[in-house]
This record gives sequence, structure tokens and C-alpha cells, in this order.
Amino acid sequence: MTTTRRLVRPLQYVALTFYLIFLGFPLLWLVSASLKSSRELNSLSISLVPEEFHWENFSQALDKQGLLHSAGNSVIVSLATTALVILISLPAAYALARFRGKLRALGTGWILVSQVFPVILIVIPLFLILKTVNLTDSLLGLVLVYTTYTMPFALWMLQGYVASIPRDLEEAGSVDGANRLTVLARIVFPLLVPGLVATAMFSFVSAWNEFFFALVLIQSPDNYTLPITLKMFIGGEGKVALGPLAAGAVLATVPSLIFFAILQRKLTGGLLSGAVKG
Repeated sequence: MTTTRRLVRPLQYVALTFYLIFLGFPLLWLVSASLKSSRELNSLSISLVPEEFHWENFSQALDKQGLLHSAGNSVIVSLATTALVILISLPAAYALARFRGKLRALGTGWILVSQVFPVILIVIPLFLILKTVNLTDSLLGLVLVYTTYTMPFALWMLQGYVASIPRDLEEAGSVDGANRLTVLARIVFPLLVPGLVATAMFSFVSAWNEFFFALVLIQSPDNYTLPITLKMFIGGEGKVALGPLAAGAVLATVPSLIFFAILQRKLTGGLLSGAVKG
């Protein structure tokens, strides 16, 4: 038995190492491609170490395509979407998890139906609605669309976290004389922080990476987000500037990595606490 336990731990570390390599290889390959010349990339070289380091790919990505301006737009849209999703989904998730009745059944049904609805079917109605209120080529319109599209799954996630909190804690607070707002602020909300972090991470990454809605709704280069700007590295004749494109993609991953690094400790707890669904 002791021998078996001694073997299990090294095998776990080996499996974890291979898993990390599997997850990190695409990013490693992307960084390698961003430092290669167009000739080397077109030759389909499989070497991770470039023949020569071409740092000018990054300067070309920053100078020629307005990448920093687009990154600023993406940061604004992603943070605004995250804030709106959390602000709206928090009370709605609490209601879905705690209250019973026809309204809860309708809310759950709406969440499930929205997840199977093809995006291509709603993009034209969304475009017409936003055009009516003059929000087709604006960051505000994009934020509203992203919030609407992200809300169902975020709400489903968050109501699972709320359901994992025992009702006895709220009842104990009420017995001690606290009103409902005090119970929510001092008991429920602190326990929901990991779930809020996980939901915020999902909302931010969804808005940061979204391409299709931005492609349809945004026409002005001043309002381009990062995915649209990266598309501009493809020339009119289909010729792709692979080196600058890879460099731009590397730069585009930095904000999301920073956001994840800041929240990763609480994110782990949030994923575990949200595993219980109600």
C-alpha cells in the first residue's frame, strides 16, 4: 500500500506536467511565430526557435494597424460588459436560486432556450434595433449586445453559486435580528465573491474575444476592437502578414492574461464553490 502511494504522487506530477505543456503549447507556438520572418513562416517550419529574431513584427503591429487604440476600445467594452453583467445577474441569480414559482420556471426556460439559439439568426434583428436608436457604430451598442448575449450563461453560473450557500446561514442571521439587506450584505455577498470572480472572468473573456457581432455592428476604424483590427492584417488579395499578425495576437492576449493573473486565486475557489447546482 505504501509503495502504491509513493508511485501515485510522481505519476500525478508527470500527468500535470504534460497537461500544462498541452495547454501552454499554443501560446508558446504563437510567441515563436511572432518572432519569425514571413519567409520562415511561409516555409511551414515546425521549429519553435526562430532562425532570426524579428522584433520588428511587434513594431509593425503597433504602428500600422492602430493596435493600441483598438486595445483601448476592447478594454472599455469588456470592462463595461463585465460590470453590467454582474450588476444585473447578481440579484436575478439570487431570485432564481431562492424563490420558487412560475417566474423562476420562466427564467430558467429563457436561459436554456437562449443557449441553443444560433447567433446568425439574431444578428440582423439586433442590427435593425440598434440602427433605429443610432447605436450601430458605437461602443455603447456593442456593450449592450455583449451584455445581452453573455447574460444567460453568466446568470446560470451565478445562480449555481447562490444555490450552494446553505439557507440556514441566512435564517441564522434573521434570527439574530438582521434584516434581509444586512443578511445579503454581510453573509451572502462575502460567500459569493468567488462566484462573482468566476462570472466576471467569463464575461470579460467572452467580450474580449468576440468577433462576429463587432464585425457586423462596427464600421468606423475608430471604434474597432482588437479582433477586428487583427483581421486587417489580411490584405485585399488574401495575403496575410503572418509575422505582424502573430505579434498582434500575442499583444492581444496580454490584457486577458493580466486579468486572469489578478483574479486567479479567487477564481479557483469560485469554480469549486460553484460546482453545486440548485
